[in-house]
Amino acid sequence: MERLPSWIRQHLAALRALLVLTLILGAAYPLLVTGVAQAVFGGNANGSIVQKDGKDVGSALVGQKFTDADGNPVGKYFQSRPSAAGDGYDMLSTSASNLGPEDVVDVLPVPGAKDDEGGPDEGKQSLLTQVCARSKAVGELEGVSGARPYCTPDGVGAVLKVFPAVGAPVRAVSVNQACPAVPFTAEYQGVKVECGKPGEDYAAGRTVPVRGSQRAVVPADAVTASGSGLDPHISPAYAELQAARVARERGLPVEKVRQLVEENTDGRSLGFMGEPGVNVLRLNLALDKG
Repeated sequence: MERLPSWIRQHLAALRALLVLTLILGAAYPLLVTGVAQAVFGGNANGSIVQKDGKDVGSALVGQKFTDADGNPVGKYFQSRPSAAGDGYDMLSTSASNLGPEDVVDVLPVPGAKDDEGGPDEGKQSLLTQVCARSKAVGELEGVSGARPYCTPDGVGAVLKVFPAVGAPVRAVSVNQACPAVPFTAEYQGVKVECGKPGEDYAAGRTVPVRGSQRAVVPADAVTASGSGLDPHISPAYAELQAARVARERGLPVEKVRQLVEENTDGRSLGFMGEPGVNVLRLNLALDKG
């Protein structure tokens, strides 16, 4: 038999290698790993699904909302931390907000104006105002102070734009408080502070966040989203803040609620990494069981 040309032999060898590696790495190895995972890790390999009355109600690895049809917190349930994944805990849109600590100036909505899609102009809240608004809302829900540094009493970022940007100020504007709101401070370095006018460009001014003397009672995880937007845990401090409300709504002794919180608190990974966290879904299911 006539010997095949070298270029054909090379292509046949490459094809054989492709077929063998496809069978090993594309079929045998995945089947082996899947089989070991199912045998050793059980439910964890299938997404750590949590059931109630025989029905899937969520995953222990993914957070979810505990709100009514209007988006209001349901009083008898512990509330999860905020989520920036889609409309909240959307596994197809897992992400953070990508806003950093320097994002402190809002874009105020202009009355009567339309956005790019033809809807009413809603402006754009800075990360600081989002945190302030969440803290105020949590404080009202839990019956505690929602005040925190760099936030105004009405729940927006306490930020001034000072003109000129360099030198002695001649004008100061509370840019996140739309007129006719009363500015959170009457004056800045002897200059009367104005409320913000929607649509006016304040970019040329110097940005001055004002810390104030407030002490935050609401924990940080109650007002900030996780990096994935899917975190199923809250801190023990946030759980403790909610315990009294949940106990009151359910008619339970607060000690009983705190006991369930402790039973559903996960420790540090490997005993030393990260912080303890309370799994909100499991805790709320434990409460429903009584």
